[in-house]
Amino acid sequence: MPTIDEIRESRMHKLETLRSHGIDPYPPDCNRDTTIADLVRDFDVRAAAQKKNCIAGRIMSLRLHGGSAFADLFDGTGRIQIYLKSDKVGEEQYKLFVDTIDASDFIEVAGEPFLTKRGEKSVMVSTWRILAKSLRPIPDEWFGLKDEEERYRKRYIDLLLNEKSAVIARQRSAFWNSMRQFLLERDFIEVETPVLENTTGGAEARPFITHHNALDIDVYLRISAGELWQKRLLVGGLPRVFEIGRIFRNEGMSREHLQDYTQLEFYMAYSDYQQGMEMTKELYRRIAHDTFGRTEFTIRGHKIDLAGDWDEYDFSAMIQKEYKFDPLDVKVDAAARALDKAGIEYDATTLTVERGVDMLWKKIRKNIVGPGFLVGVPVYLEPLAKRSRDDNRVVERFQVIIAGSEVGKGFSELNDPTDQRERFMRQQELRDAGDEEAQMADMDFVEALEYGMPPAFGFGVSERFFSFLLDEDVREAQLFPLMRPKK
Repeated sequence: MPTIDEIRESRMHKLETLRSHGIDPYPPDCNRDTTIADLVRDFDVRAAAQKKNCIAGRIMSLRLHGGSAFADLFDGTGRIQIYLKSDKVGEEQYKLFVDTIDASDFIEVAGEPFLTKRGEKSVMVSTWRILAKSLRPIPDEWFGLKDEEERYRKRYIDLLLNEKSAVIARQRSAFWNSMRQFLLERDFIEVETPVLENTTGGAEARPFITHHNALDIDVYLRISAGELWQKRLLVGGLPRVFEIGRIFRNEGMSREHLQDYTQLEFYMAYSDYQQGMEMTKELYRRIAHDTFGRTEFTIRGHKIDLAGDWDEYDFSAMIQKEYKFDPLDVKVDAAARALDKAGIEYDATTLTVERGVDMLWKKIRKNIVGPGFLVGVPVYLEPLAKRSRDDNRVVERFQVIIAGSEVGKGFSELNDPTDQRERFMRQQELRDAGDEEAQMADMDFVEALEYGMPPAFGFGVSERFFSFLLDEDVREAQLFPLMRPKK
């Protein structure tokens, strides 16, 4: 079995052979006049016409038989067999093909479609031309890339050999475009907000820090898709805005969490979280239908039907029932006792009510199938949501719960600048006490609110929802997840 270095050396020699014949192994043009998918779809008509078709693609496999050669050509739209005979392309061109062409090379061929004796759709080649000479062979299609880490590192190979990965790539595009179209149909405008920020906002997360050389300041990579910026746009008179963009959180990795990923956030003036719940159900059903053609899924072993009834779960009531602890009773010692009873480990020296209650909830959440909405969250857990009109100790916020996890959050946006300032100051106290996930106090945003912002509903959902619908690790749902460099 030749080594990769020996294979490269052999292919380099073939590349030089092409050049010695006056052939550019990497020409800038291509004469293709049809895709393989179109050729296969209209095969009978094209074959009956007995006219040449010019196709192009990568050679996925190559078989030589004396004076003839068979190859499978793939162009990203489809695959077809091509057939070269020395008496059809000429002895010289046939010999050049045999001497210089390998599997993985990109070529262009012209010829007539025909059916083989076995009934396989094929193209009888009359002329061929190199488009790109490969120096490394793709792995055998049967064995492919079996190691998960290697598949992520070499996704370009995985896409070639693993039809499932190619399908996911297309579904991912459909997923985001479904959201975009849903919102555009409802008169939202798409915006772009800063990725580099002086102050992070819109979420509780540890940010990445970098240095801006021109301004000589440290800045943060954003942890939300422009929440505070988009609400500034509501202040500025744009009533419906959204952004689909990358966000960054310097936290742990798991089956559900990555450090950089794509998220949608939208904001709608003159609306609230109750209207938002109905809109969210419509959105999720639309996404499922547009992306997968169905609304029923099996996720983490749970059967989910997005088209069915959605339940409602009261955060405070569930915690009180499970742990005999009222999360609206904001005392650290009460939270600590509930954590002890639940068998949840914690650092007593840094424990706050906020973190203690959050840990209690996450244990309960694992057993909720959904789909449903989590409501009744205490004010101290959500610095950006409006207080409930029924109980000012909780906020008008919901989270979408599916298969034991949170896959989307929306709320009636807080537009009272005095209340917002006070909540930011509490978050700053938590940061000063060592809580790196507490939100930063953005007083510039408070100033914007002082000019007046209309009542509004805001919502965010990330690609985690896509990975849930796939029932796959979130890394599988990304084309190029971040990997540790090879040593």
